[in-house]
Amino acid sequence: MDIAQLLAFTMQNEASDLHLSPTSPPIIRHLGDLKRVKSDPLKSEDIRSMAYSVMTEEQRAQFEKEKELDFAISFGEKARFRVNVFTTRNGTTCVFRSIPSVVPTLDELDMPPILRQLAEMDKGIILVAGQTGSGKSTTMAAMLNHINETMAKHIITIEDPVEFFHTSKAGLVNHREIGSDTDSFSKALKSAMREDPDVILVGEMRDHETVGLALTAAETGHLVLGTIHANTAAKTVDRIIDVFPTGDKDMARTMLSTSLQAVVQQRLIKRSDGGGRVAAHEILIGTNAVRNLIRENQISQLYSMIQTGARYGMCTLEENIHSLLNQGLIAEEEAKKVLRRAGDEVVASGSKDEKGKKKKGADEQPAPPPPPPPPQPVTNNPADNAAGQAGAGMEFAEETKQAPQDDDEGYSF
Repeated sequence: MDIAQLLAFTMQNEASDLHLSPTSPPIIRHLGDLKRVKSDPLKSEDIRSMAYSVMTEEQRAQFEKEKELDFAISFGEKARFRVNVFTTRNGTTCVFRSIPSVVPTLDELDMPPILRQLAEMDKGIILVAGQTGSGKSTTMAAMLNHINETMAKHIITIEDPVEFFHTSKAGLVNHREIGSDTDSFSKALKSAMREDPDVILVGEMRDHETVGLALTAAETGHLVLGTIHANTAAKTVDRIIDVFPTGDKDMARTMLSTSLQAVVQQRLIKRSDGGGRVAAHEILIGTNAVRNLIRENQISQLYSMIQTGARYGMCTLEENIHSLLNQGLIAEEEAKKVLRRAGDEVVASGSKDEKGKKKKGADEQPAPPPPPPPPQPVTNNPADNAAGQAGAGMEFAEETKQAPQDDDEGYSF
């Protein structure tokens, strides 16, 4: 077994991630669930050998020095992978995240029409929020693709690493990768201001300097797109402000209230036909009323603005899930599961008030989510190409039973 076989197998099963960990067989994440490959447990030396086979000499030296490394690789003409290699108590461990080589369109992703309107704005900041693996990069790539295909604009992306590659079409696209093309997000943002950009994509809002520079770029007539890890639109606003020191928070609120165009918070739900996953959104639009609430630090009232802002393109997560359910894109069971989990996250974060009153019929707080089920197998369906041949002969481990799910009291359709 080599890395080419494992990556081919990952592609054939349309998995989002491949995990290589010592003392465990290879594991892929398929539709959000971990599934073990039928194989002997891997050894640290084998994983290190696989990782080194896709690294450059400079990357190997950096990994040996820092004990972890983030980079991207191409796998044939049909896929790329974002790779993270790190060291654990058991030895070398790898995670390969699949990145489609073809940039998806907003229509192909079944995105709300408001995202197209947001992409066509001239200035301000648009924040795409969600948990790790929620499709934030894919959503931003689709929005950039719309800009690139329809408008003559200069787009600069700053990423670690670069994920989706855009070929210049109506516009001009320049990609910059942290480590290879620039030293840091903040340094690249400072430089970008002198590179005549119309649109700047910031791969991740990591620190107050990066966030401050992004807000400054948005204030000075550029459209800035950035990602951040947050579970709700209101929490996204909180996290942007919280990265600043205490003495700068008022200034941060003013800057954000002036430049915010939208927060698009999303999470992925399995499609009812089994053909992948679809994104469900909570969308906050930067209206004058929303900006006033941010400026006055009334973040807890933002959810009420979302509930009453449908005419501006806003929607709550529950409303969007109902829409997906009515379109037949998701099953009722999956919809209930996501709503239950979202409710638990709000209670855990201490921001239950921003979600308003509990749903009718739910007199108690939602039960805690069940433990995650053990990895499950799927049917192997090798592609009829070189990659398929590379992954041929591999299969999943025997099926294990899923943990029972808790009830869905309080969620009805």
